[in-house]
Amino acid sequence: MNLANQYLTKPIVNWSIRFITILLLVVCLLESSSATPYFEFTENAKKAYKSALSLKFDEARTLLNKERIANPDNLITDFVANYIDFFTVFINEDYEEFNALEANKYDRLKRISQGPIDSPFYLYTQAEIQLQWAIARLKFEENLTALREIRKAYKMLEQNQATFPDFVASKKSLGVMHAMIGTIPDSYKWAVKLVGLDGTIAQGTKEIKEVLEYAKSNELIFEEETLVMYALILLHIGNESEEAWTLINNPKLDAKTNPLACFVLASVAMHTGRADRALKLLENKPSSKEHHSFHYLDYMMGLAKLYTLDEEADVYFKRYLQHFKGQNYIKEANQKLAWHSILFNNGKEYDAYIQRCKTDGSAIIGGDKKALKEAQYGSPPNATLLKARLLYDGGYLNRAEQLLEPLNTADFSTTSDQIELAYRKGRVYQDLGKDNQAIENYQITIERGRYEPYYFACNAALQVGLINEDQGNLTQAKQYYEDCLDIDPDEYRNSLHARAKAGLNRIKNN
Repeated sequence: MNLANQYLTKPIVNWSIRFITILLLVVCLLESSSATPYFEFTENAKKAYKSALSLKFDEARTLLNKERIANPDNLITDFVANYIDFFTVFINEDYEEFNALEANKYDRLKRISQGPIDSPFYLYTQAEIQLQWAIARLKFEENLTALREIRKAYKMLEQNQATFPDFVASKKSLGVMHAMIGTIPDSYKWAVKLVGLDGTIAQGTKEIKEVLEYAKSNELIFEEETLVMYALILLHIGNESEEAWTLINNPKLDAKTNPLACFVLASVAMHTGRADRALKLLENKPSSKEHHSFHYLDYMMGLAKLYTLDEEADVYFKRYLQHFKGQNYIKEANQKLAWHSILFNNGKEYDAYIQRCKTDGSAIIGGDKKALKEAQYGSPPNATLLKARLLYDGGYLNRAEQLLEPLNTADFSTTSDQIELAYRKGRVYQDLGKDNQAIENYQITIERGRYEPYYFACNAALQVGLINEDQGNLTQAKQYYEDCLDIDPDEYRNSLHARAKAGLNRIKNN
């Protein structure tokens, strides 16, 4: 190489070295300045979560935006944002809205999947998002996709529990799933186990109780969620209605400021024969424009007033039908208006409202299915038995007893009314603590209604089982629970059989 070439190539080499050096420095600086995604419930995130649970969605979004600006790599914002979408879809029941918001699910899961795998929130947040969308999806009968999401959530929660046994949030969600799986009839257990799901009611309730015990001495942001879930399990699965009411009637749940808390408290109140308490809760429900519209509270108000035989009940059913654009409780609201007509204007509008049960709304939930069946095959209910039923459901037992006491089967011309009379008497006597009279009427109900399509005999067998279990007569209780499972009514079969199965599980574990 001559001297000229040496001077030509030397600067090129020097500049190449400098360029590579600068490039490496830039890369190092970029790597050192690039943030790592993480999970943290900061103050803004906590407030946003509480706002979402209070249905203050605009407030929650504002807080989440502040958190994203302050801490752009905090993945908890995606987790909390999903609560807003979930409650929006669950409450509104708008399928177009569901499809539009569903894209957010995949974006959030993609971002969260880039988070730190050594955090207990890594799998937990993904599982909860899967589970929330599965529950929302069931509203629109997308059952297979929902099952896949439930399975994913279950597997993630199991793995998270194994990896982080001290992270109690996983136990909260697994406890609910284990309890729900435990209610599935034995004839379907094989299918559930085939997709990798397993659990018992005892296992689930034990796990949730452990979470609540933990919350007594430790901060747990999910405490309110856990309280609600446990109360609903006690009420609907564990046959512990008084325990459910004691648990849910908690100062941590403020029905005056939180529509969701109002819904839960009023719902448990009505399911435990406290229509008067439900009325007070609903009369004082939050009415601020800050809250997302929750029209179902109008339906509940109508039902609570109907339980008292209040003529104003129809105002709230009509308001619900006017404003709610979803698909559930539409048929049932029209059915209740038809009943209202029987009670207060001699049934003049019964046919008009019962016909709307055929055309309006969907028949996905049990109440709507029953309303549709009444419209298709039934006849108007007997006014006296209807009054007794409503008074009983509202917890007005003495009024119901006074109405039923002087009646006998000769006062009714149809077999269904005669069976229902014995059943209604049994229900009232049972709740008044007159067990012998209750059992006597239930046995008449079982004998006469075993092969009828009505649910009366099936529930009568269940109730006799519960009475015997409470008295410690476990052999008789087992017999009646099995009897309940042998009766195959057209109405409420799954829920009644699930409760009988829960009773058999309790006896087995006793």
